[in-house]
Amino acid sequence: MPIALRYAARTDLGLGPKSRNEDSGYAGPHLLVLADGMGGHAAGDVASSMIVGQLAPLDGESMGADSALPALETSIREANSRLRTAMRDNPDLSGMGSTTIAMLRAGNKLAMAHIGDSRAYLLRDGTFSQITKDHSFVQQLVDEQRITQEEAEDHPQRSLVTRVMTGHEDDEPDLSMRELKVGDRYLLCSDGLSDFVRSDIIQEILTEAATPEDAADRCIEVALRASARDNVTVLVAEVIDLDTARAPSTIPQIVGAAAVHERAGKRTRGLPISPAEKAATLTREASGRAAPTEGETPTLADEDRPGVRTWGRRVLVPAVALIVLVGAGFAAWTWSQRQFFVGPDGGFVAIFRGVSQDVGPLRLSHPESVTTISVTDLPTLYQDLVNNRIPLDGRADADGRVTILRQAAEECRQQAAGGLACGSVPVTSPTPSPPSTAPVAPPVPAPSTVPVAPPVPAPSTVPVAPTVPAVGTP
Repeated sequence: MPIALRYAARTDLGLGPKSRNEDSGYAGPHLLVLADGMGGHAAGDVASSMIVGQLAPLDGESMGADSALPALETSIREANSRLRTAMRDNPDLSGMGSTTIAMLRAGNKLAMAHIGDSRAYLLRDGTFSQITKDHSFVQQLVDEQRITQEEAEDHPQRSLVTRVMTGHEDDEPDLSMRELKVGDRYLLCSDGLSDFVRSDIIQEILTEAATPEDAADRCIEVALRASARDNVTVLVAEVIDLDTARAPSTIPQIVGAAAVHERAGKRTRGLPISPAEKAATLTREASGRAAPTEGETPTLADEDRPGVRTWGRRVLVPAVALIVLVGAGFAAWTWSQRQFFVGPDGGFVAIFRGVSQDVGPLRLSHPESVTTISVTDLPTLYQDLVNNRIPLDGRADADGRVTILRQAAEECRQQAAGGLACGSVPVTSPTPSPPSTAPVAPPVPAPSTVPVAPPVPAPSTVPVAPTVPAVGTP
């Protein structure tokens, strides 16, 4: 029986403070890829778009079931190697990373690779299940029966991921093969959906939607109604019988950072000339957003007419530009003074006002208060977080994080008093901090552990997913 995939890809910036989409999605007739970039200023959007760009050519290759999984694994390793090379060549990209879920269809088989806390769900014959397992700190605590699934939902470190693609050679994804069945519906999503919408609501959406397009649109709509404060990206694919259903479109769809980087010509290798390249062009044409070809410089409508550049224009344009620059600079400074982060100051944990980057000799932050918590008294994991700075969502969030760190330091001291070495995590689960949307800075981990921090959802009247999310802006 001949089968095919009918698919849809959707994304939204979300309602949080992120100014750009760090998610990337690709949906084609044989390939689905979702990558949730991490690193914020460290170019999470570049990481996710590079991964999609590396995997996209698989959609144009014909392969058997035996070769699909090795091909997918090889492409993911190459994508990870490219991240490492890009960070080595460009220090501004240092610290970037991304989750990845990829599904490659070969006949009626599906090769799947997964690393991070982005999720894949399957609706089959009315049964809804999560078919990926989060690579997260909180999931480890659940697996070790140190906390319950219910406690995991409100754990203050539920966004810490333990495995993502960061360019390290030992960033290993989970690999598996599945069999496709007519009527199956697959959903791939970033934690912008799973962190804010309960799984039973997601199941209801997938069950009731008439088409993958309807399901994807509905997922985005419900996530925004739930005040999702992270980028929200979903891919929905349905297995259809070509003997009884109309053949679906085979035009790939690209959303998020990958589409933006392709349109802008920002090709850290970009999307290669492949189905992905074709998809980006067709997407622009369909939306009416024509883009100049690479290397082409747009021409202003009156640029070639003589006598246009009058004296008034020569005076007014620079003046307006100066006003805009001054206004933008003041706005940027004002915004920076409303930001907070936790970091080290003289060996102690401190709350800083501003942003953790400096511009030349100009410091954009200053310690607002220094605690009595010694950084060396903290568990190893928390030391890494503090040393790499923990971005926050206001002063209330800062006080909550300090409370967690104080408790962790006290537990370490108690362990030391009992003759025990302080572990990398506290013995008991810390008291949850006030809701926060700010991502937690990625630590400097042991070889394959890269904790990163996406946001904690803001209060909402829409139920929140009983899942085990991890830190990921992701």
